[in-house]
Amino acid sequence: MRAVSRTDVSDVIDTERYPLHDPSAPAWTSAVARARKGLASTGCAVLPGVVPPSVLERLHDEGDRVAPDAHYETRVVNVYNTAPDPTLPPDHPARVPLERGNAFVARDRIPEDLAVHRLYRDPGFRRFLSACADMGELHELADPLAGLCLNVVTPGRSHPWHFDTNEVAISLLTRAPEAGGVFEYCPDIRSAGDENTAAVADVLAGRGEHLVRRITLNPGDLQIFRGRYSLHRVTEVSGSGSRHSAIFSYSSRPGVVGSEERTRQLFGRVLAEHVAPRGVRVDELMD
Repeated sequence: MRAVSRTDVSDVIDTERYPLHDPSAPAWTSAVARARKGLASTGCAVLPGVVPPSVLERLHDEGDRVAPDAHYETRVVNVYNTAPDPTLPPDHPARVPLERGNAFVARDRIPEDLAVHRLYRDPGFRRFLSACADMGELHELADPLAGLCLNVVTPGRSHPWHFDTNEVAISLLTRAPEAGGVFEYCPDIRSAGDENTAAVADVLAGRGEHLVRRITLNPGDLQIFRGRYSLHRVTEVSGSGSRHSAIFSYSSRPGVVGSEERTRQLFGRVLAEHVAPRGVRVDELMD
């Protein structure tokens, strides 16, 4: 078996179905077309089996290796992951308490030789994702913690309703739970110029069922959706195993960094990049 460098991801990806480094290949064009169709029709694209079955055990084991380094903390948050603001109207969705019991392994705790870290930094992977999302050049987040992370949801826990910092969310399920852990989302419930708080409040209150879509993912599936503008969550995990998902965060603008409050909530710490002056933002939404 040939040696594989940390900059070569051919040992991780099913290159016959997804030839990341050959945009001229018919399979590349077909995959991009399917992703764009999914985003246009349902606000979410799922590319099945991007990681072949032969590699899934490795992803599972690598996730188990770093999961103990996750920041575990059960706390009450709001849908925007912002600090409490008693000046907002009582019916504002930011005033609705949500319990978050999931955990995140920050990028600086994920060794660079792990498959998901190599994928995150791979130019061909990023170019493929950019084409799938029909965006211009994608940039790694300048955020040293949130650019890449492993989301860990243990049995009895969930990841409550929230929005992302980056416009397009890309995730790879690396470990499926025994039961539960369903991905739910409300496609484009807000826009860069409109928070649409009434609709968000309806979803949080259980009155917005007509806005919610559900997807059950399998290990190795790659998911692309507009996480900045689509409210989403992972339902409670049950059974004996945790749910692991690698989250790849990119932006159409370089220099994007998460807010200090959000970073502290997710990772239990902040670095110099997260404090004033605030990093580049893609819009003026609450977060």
